[in-house]
Amino acid sequence: MKITFYGHASLGIEVNDVHILVDPFISANDKASHIDINTLKADYILLTHAHQDHILDVETIAKSTDAVIVSNFEIVSYFQNKGLEGHPMNHGGSWDFEFGNVKYVNAIHTSSFPDGSYGGQPGGFVIEGERKNIYIAGDTALTMDMKLIPLQIKLDLAILPIGDNFTMGIDDAIIASDFVECDKILGYHYDTFGYIEIDHEEAKRKFFDKNKDLMLLDIGESIEL
Repeated sequence: MKITFYGHASLGIEVNDVHILVDPFISANDKASHIDINTLKADYILLTHAHQDHILDVETIAKSTDAVIVSNFEIVSYFQNKGLEGHPMNHGGSWDFEFGNVKYVNAIHTSSFPDGSYGGQPGGFVIEGERKNIYIAGDTALTMDMKLIPLQIKLDLAILPIGDNFTMGIDDAIIASDFVECDKILGYHYDTFGYIEIDHEEAKRKFFDKNKDLMLLDIGESIEL
């Protein structure tokens, strides 16, 4: 399983030659100006919620790749009404896709489209693929529901928001990693704009002091599990 960071909360995941994009907000992110969305491969696009900084490039990429949009019922319906293909889910539900199992789990945040229409309830994803298990938290506060995840699955990586203000910050993300029982963390949703800028060295130190590994990737950088 290969995971690429495209800035903000945007990720690329490759599992058995299947390409998955998560929350593509790239073209309007100045920090990701070197990423050309027209060259990105996508068989599936997973969306945690409907805010513009998570769905901006969905239509462009889905139209050029014929990717299947996976999200809650409201978000998928919104894009299906635009002629795009989708697979609707809701909290607690899971589905076996060609690349592995995906479960849509709880998140605490808000969710509306840029035009103000209802985007359903926000969520995160637990993905089991290629004998590796990852948790993509989405935009969320720290929540006790995270404790349910390790009751069913052993995670290899937790992808957690760490920018604070709109989501968890560093200290809450450390607790979240305890809740999901995973000490290997990929941080995201930070630095894109002023409200969520962080001190990288301090963040890494705080995780290190708790015997945890926080990875902060450069935009376009990848890791393999």
